[in-house]
Amino acid sequence: MASPRVAGSSARCTAPVVRGRCRRHFASTLPLRPLRRPVLAQAKSQSWYQASSASPDDLLQLLRERRQAAADNLPASSEQQQQQQPAAPVPRLGTVHLVGTGPGDPSLLTLKSVQLMQSADVVLYDRLVSEDILSLVHPGALMVYVGKQRGFHTRTQDEIHELLLQFAGEGATVLRLKGGDPYVFGRGGEEVQYLEARGVTVRVVPGITAASGISAELGIPLTHRGLATSVRFLTGHSREGGEGDLDATIAACADPHTTLVVYMGLGTLPALTAQLGAAGLPLDTPAVAVERGTTPEQRAVYAPLGALRAEVAAATLASPTLIVIGQVVALSPGWARAQASGVALDGPQPAQPAAQQRRGSSGFHAGEVVRLVGKLR
Repeated sequence: MASPRVAGSSARCTAPVVRGRCRRHFASTLPLRPLRRPVLAQAKSQSWYQASSASPDDLLQLLRERRQAAADNLPASSEQQQQQQPAAPVPRLGTVHLVGTGPGDPSLLTLKSVQLMQSADVVLYDRLVSEDILSLVHPGALMVYVGKQRGFHTRTQDEIHELLLQFAGEGATVLRLKGGDPYVFGRGGEEVQYLEARGVTVRVVPGITAASGISAELGIPLTHRGLATSVRFLTGHSREGGEGDLDATIAACADPHTTLVVYMGLGTLPALTAQLGAAGLPLDTPAVAVERGTTPEQRAVYAPLGALRAEVAAATLASPTLIVIGQVVALSPGWARAQASGVALDGPQPAQPAAQQRRGSSGFHAGEVVRLVGKLR
């Protein structure tokens, strides 16, 4: 497999002449830093997802210390060059980049997201960003975990807004890593509005949303002539006081010719099933619940909508889990296997040798993404 595809490019670059052109093109557009830490060992030993008790002032001080240390370690040639050139005006505010990291497989990242991970001063990341993807961030960046899960938030959304603003106030390049796409149930719009209202420049880098990435992994077309003429994305979570709005939305989705994709719907699956059935959607409609889609830990439960709740409970699926409901689910090879075997759970493959573990569905782990793309320089 040719390296330009590793970080998300569609170019095959298999012929020698084309491969050479691709290398020259990417070398001029991707100033990637080499990865200096042992990716897999670091990912295993580092507690990526533990809540930090550090105050905003503590985090700002850490950022200042890291930036000063990086400046002190500049090569002599760089220092001389800086002395010869007139000092550039220091920006009053830094730039915040909202970056979608896709459904979990690092080989599905965009080239832009990898570039930003290699250059950011500070990274605020969510619980749904996988370890392999976090390992792509260069060692000098300040890492701040701001993940949320049902019933527990390490930091409130208001606190996240304030942290982004304070880091930008230091003139830093701030990277806000989100699972999937920032603008699909990622609260990206709220963060953009908050920051832009205070004069901060925000750039958004799209990611492959879970509905697209996971359905492609399972072989489920979200639309298909004769089966599904539309697709709807729903969230199983509602804002406080918005349960009535969510109920009304679900009731309007009981269309046999619509593919329904539910994000964060594991906890509300019983109510979802009852509401769809009451609205007229047949309970024998094919459905699938997918835990950690596109990662080596992926598990999928295939069952008719009416039986999905019991099968999910039997398989003890946990968050993050995506639910897809519609006739198109029956086109998946996994559905055919489940129907033939009578076993609803389509789990991970048998244990692989250690050298092959922690890889995405493409066969690349995080270290290879940087190393192989780095060869283009």
